[in-house]
Amino acid sequence: MDMQFIIHDFEGPIDLLLHLIKESKMDIMNIEIESITKQYVDFLHEQERMNLEVSSEYLVLAAELLEIKSKMLIPNNQIVEDEEVEDPREELVNRLLEYQAYKDITKVLQEKEYLRKDIYTKSPENIKNYMDNEMPISSDVSLDDLIEAFQKYYQRKMKQKPLNTKVTVNEISVSSRRHDIKRLLVNKKKVSFFELFPVASKEYIVATFLAILEMARNRELMIVQKNTFDDIICEVCEGE
Repeated sequence: MDMQFIIHDFEGPIDLLLHLIKESKMDIMNIEIESITKQYVDFLHEQERMNLEVSSEYLVLAAELLEIKSKMLIPNNQIVEDEEVEDPREELVNRLLEYQAYKDITKVLQEKEYLRKDIYTKSPENIKNYMDNEMPISSDVSLDDLIEAFQKYYQRKMKQKPLNTKVTVNEISVSSRRHDIKRLLVNKKKVSFFELFPVASKEYIVATFLAILEMARNRELMIVQKNTFDDIICEVCEGE
């Protein structure tokens, strides 16, 4: 049984053939079968010359190309009037078009996978937990205000050089940031909301923001903004 064999980054004979067609700037719907067959066979001979083993699936397609070429060289003297003659290349063209479609969608999915890496998720939770009237955010600061301030701060940070360039493999967790913030508030009692983001990495910023929300919900800190456009302050809740 032949295993998957990749020649020069070609993931199979159809991939190689499609590459040769594009390199030759041929119309995929009107393949110059004699020229492309020669290029394909020459490529396989070059692999053999370099003592590289060629998978049988590549040889099978070479045989198919030679068969199509021979059919197109033989004149058809028995054409019936008004009867369409089947093009020997039709099946091959359909295979190429289908492969190209799969290749295009694969590229799109890879791009979406790459973008997905920048998305952070959290277990499903009722948003009302963050909108409770008893949540210690002053009447002048809503959750939307806090999120908007966070977004503006993050955008500004991304335009600047990182404040911390030390490379670390330690995972930043919400619980560890809660512990750090608690310790800071014990010493200072109140700090600027933005002072809680000394590191500009995405992981650190997201973990810190979630930690602040959880602490506010648990009445471990109060979020206050006395006047519009004033600095947002995080301070120890009364009785803490």
